Amino acid sequence: MSTHADHRTVLVPEGLAGERVDAAMARMFGLSRSRSAELIAEGHVQVDGSEVMKSDRVHAGAMLEVVIPARVDPLEVVPEVVEGIKIIHDDDAIVVVDKPVGVAVHPSPGWSGPTVVGHLAGAGFRISTSGASERQGIVQRLDVGTSGVMVICKSERAYSVLKNAFRQRTVDKTYHALVQGHPDPWEGTIDAPIGRHPKYDYKFAVMGDGRASVTHYETLEAHRFASLLEVHLETGRTHQIRVHMSALKHPCVGDITYGADPVLARRVGLERQWLHAVKLGFEHPESGDYVEYESSYPDDLAHALDVIREAH
Repeated sequence: MSTHADHRTVLVPEGLAGERVDAAMARMFGLSRSRSAELIAEGHVQVDGSEVMKSDRVHAGAMLEVVIPARVDPLEVVPEVVEGIKIIHDDDAIVVVDKPVGVAVHPSPGWSGPTVVGHLAGAGFRISTSGASERQGIVQRLDVGTSGVMVICKSERAYSVLKNAFRQRTVDKTYHALVQGHPDPWEGTIDAPIGRHPKYDYKFAVMGDGRASVTHYETLEAHRFASLLEVHLETGRTHQIRVHMSALKHPCVGDITYGADPVLARRVGLERQWLHAVKLGFEHPESGDYVEYESSYPDDLAHALDVIREAH
């Protein structure tokens, strides 16, 4: 990531004496007036060693010092090997990864942390598919706070075939979720449309005018405070399992955003939702054979489940 800043120091020429600082900067450095004003507001500009306001005037011979921070494109793919990402399978068409918590799938404006796409670039994987550069090969996503198995396409043909398979809902997506309480019935289907939350733009909610969303679940283990569910997704909406379980009043353990109990989260040592993509099955885009890939629970989820199992 480019983090170097451009330091410039100049003496104000006679011809600019009496000009406003932002106007003088714009003339001398070829910046826009608004960018000049931004730099002044951020404290990156000094005249004769003192910070200034954009409307201050400059005099001939004054020393103008400006620091111009490098602008980092939030969508730029930064190649970096990310600790904790495991490669489960790799061939000419696809690469299957086990994504750890705290890693985004691809760069986005609100995210400055590590990404799966950046890791693959840093580790020398060649992804050549159409679509926006920061999302090349991406046919599915997992939340930053959700771990587990996911597939990225390396060839254009694989990208087209698998994108279609996800759209046609022929991909088998299996998650395990530890949710508070005991869902009633023990197994069932949640068919409730999901849309962006009307008050909080970082959340989603069951909304009458949302997009069709279908989640199937069955209870694997029931304990005093929580139940371990196996969840199969028919659709793939953002935060789908988290929203649907929260709507049932059984949020994922640790999922404070969607109403989980913070006391229980602390008790089991979780700083994220207990949700893990355990299995992914689909027809291989090249061979047509059915393939299946699995991921075991990471340490934080395994520990939390042990605490729940032992609670009396």
